Amino acid sequence: MPTVAVYNVSGSQVGEVELSENVFGIEPHAHALNQAVLLQRASLRAGTHKTKGRSEVRGGGRKPWKQKGTGRARQGSIRSPQWKGGGVVFGPTPRSYSFKLPKKVRRLAIKSALSSKVKTSEIIVLDQLQLSAPKTKEFAAILNNLKVDRKALVVTAGYEENVALSARNIPGVKFVIAEGINVLDVLSYDKLIITKDAVQKVEEVFA
Repeated sequence: MPTVAVYNVSGSQVGEVELSENVFGIEPHAHALNQAVLLQRASLRAGTHKTKGRSEVRGGGRKPWKQKGTGRARQGSIRSPQWKGGGVVFGPTPRSYSFKLPKKVRRLAIKSALSSKVKTSEIIVLDQLQLSAPKTKEFAAILNNLKVDRKALVVTAGYEENVALSARNIPGVKFVIAEGINVLDVLSYDKLIITKDAVQKVEEVFA
């Protein structure tokens, strides 16, 4: 089982915690990670792009000139694709980019993402994380105590309103609860700051 240090908000080590081998200690599966990231990024696409085909553009109801005798190429409409202002051939139309992944692949992907943070020593486990009031300055001091100067994903077991309000004003910091942890967030942020309670909750779900 992988073992990592546990810190308090002052940045001092207060103990160690053994992480589940099945969740935090597997060999990261690159293909599952790739598919999970594609799935999330695809679901964020609006898919509202639209171009008009030749049947949708205005005009072109009359044949521009007679079929024969003019010396010019025969034309049926001034709104054919080769004309300026004509319709677009095979242009984009509204669609959904989302697709589905098997549940086992999704679980493998999130466990791979968490394990990659452990392997690269980019996970910080806190004994607890609570603030008495929304104070961005206070939360920034906690990050400084933990020597976090890059993008960080902060995870707690339940919703901590004061933590969420304090973290949202700091560029590069995102707060989520354990149930909302996902592959794209874990991989997008350099550091994973997670409380002991959140670790237990994640292990209960994915073990």
